[in-house]
Amino acid sequence: MGASSSTEQVSVEQREAESLAASTGALPMLQKAFASLADPQTNTIPLHSLQQCFSLTFENPTSEATAMPPNFEGLLSNVGSSMVGVFFVAEKGGVSWIEFLRGYVKCCGRTSASASFNTLFRVFAMAVVKAGLPEKLQFDSYDADCKMSGFLVPADALMLLWLCYIMAWNSKDLESFGEKGDRHGLPDLRHLVLSAVSWSGEVGSDFNPWDFDILGTNVQLPAAKILMWALKTVPSLPDCFMQYVHGSIEKSFRSEKMQPSCSAVPDCSPGVECHNNLLNQGRAWAISLTLRSTLHGEMMKACFPSYGGGTNESLVYRSSLHGKGLNRFWSNVEGYNGPMLILVAASLGDVHDDNGNVRRWILGVLTHQAFENRDTFYGSSGSLYALSPVFNVFPSSGKEKNFVYSHLHPKGGVYDPHPKPVGVAFGGSVGNERIFIDEDFAKVTVRHHAADKTYQPGSLFPNQGFLPVEALILDVEVWGLAGKTAKDVQTSYKKREQLFTEQRRKVDLKTFGNWEDAPEKMMMDMVSDPHRVQREDR
Repeated sequence: MGASSSTEQVSVEQREAESLAASTGALPMLQKAFASLADPQTNTIPLHSLQQCFSLTFENPTSEATAMPPNFEGLLSNVGSSMVGVFFVAEKGGVSWIEFLRGYVKCCGRTSASASFNTLFRVFAMAVVKAGLPEKLQFDSYDADCKMSGFLVPADALMLLWLCYIMAWNSKDLESFGEKGDRHGLPDLRHLVLSAVSWSGEVGSDFNPWDFDILGTNVQLPAAKILMWALKTVPSLPDCFMQYVHGSIEKSFRSEKMQPSCSAVPDCSPGVECHNNLLNQGRAWAISLTLRSTLHGEMMKACFPSYGGGTNESLVYRSSLHGKGLNRFWSNVEGYNGPMLILVAASLGDVHDDNGNVRRWILGVLTHQAFENRDTFYGSSGSLYALSPVFNVFPSSGKEKNFVYSHLHPKGGVYDPHPKPVGVAFGGSVGNERIFIDEDFAKVTVRHHAADKTYQPGSLFPNQGFLPVEALILDVEVWGLAGKTAKDVQTSYKKREQLFTEQRRKVDLKTFGNWEDAPEKMMMDMVSDPHRVQREDR
């Protein structure tokens, strides 16, 4: 099985390799996998068996938003052999127990963030070469912390992101892959590719993200800048590779042997209306790459209904469904105690593309607390997102805590000479908010980051200037990220509030006694005929 017995002499190399594997918590799983994959005669894993274990196929990949880059399917078919060639050293007859452990630690062991990205890039670079595509990335050594040079073009960046997306979903539900008869297209990841392009600084001032041709542009994105962009914008991207390696090895010793993973992208059929959401697959996955907490899993559920139970139960509010306005918004978010993701689609209204379509952009806000009706800012943490057409994330700066502002009209009609703004805002200060949504949900005002010390600086939409911009709101969505428990608590809260409202509407006539003796009747009689003679009882 690869594990030594108590009577055997254990070498120092084996003890060290097992210690490193045990630090990842995967040593028992690796022992079972080695026993399942190894040849009993040689006690090594044949190369073809290990390549088969990591093989990844995707039949006829398609995407509605972007055409398939050439040889992308061939790249996927060479991922397994590339992984084995980069990380697993073959000896006579195959991969020994010690080299199997070392290879796993190279892929999934604890290491620095830059080394994790180098691991991912090395697999991608070798798969590209084996697929017959030009070699664009070079590495000065085989170490994890080696220096990477070269460049990628936008089409390469798209293939890398799609590869990570397939690996990520493949590792979520391995038993279902290969069993689903239908296949679904890959998500639109243009916003991530355009983010890398704009970060590289290799495009001019005339860069137009709405009309940018990813496959037809050969602008070179330097490897060093790609790495810096990935570390800042999508720090969890290497987790897709590590999860895929771990899941593939775990699958190898299951009782029901399955064929190589034939990925089926999560169901996004019209029945679940995933494609109609502002939070589509591509945007939700991009946001999940910025998270490392439990919110990552909840974001995956919000993006992929089939992963979360088959329905969009995480959707709390949508203006096109529940109605526009602060009151409609409040009636749907009130009682939800947990993190929420707010998305706002807006347009300047007079900016159109070549086909006459309105060029919209989408903002996102991640809050970690419930909404409160207050005339001051509140909150403990959060992040701003530019989601479309270019993706960017602006987490907390740590300087101020003006994360959320949500203020309804005060009750009672008391005159206030200095009324506070009525609406929803994020960042900045009262009256000078970075993002402000009016009470009708008709307009959103976006100010320059100089007005905000709560979130990190950056443009929330293309060509944002220094002056405030007032845009027309097209749609607003709110997604709950606290799981089913928070949704159930909110449902109970709403039922209780509805019960109280119905009770207040009911009038118990018995509490009023006899109407003839009621003072209200005497007052009404006096108003109707003030000169009427009233008999006084003595």
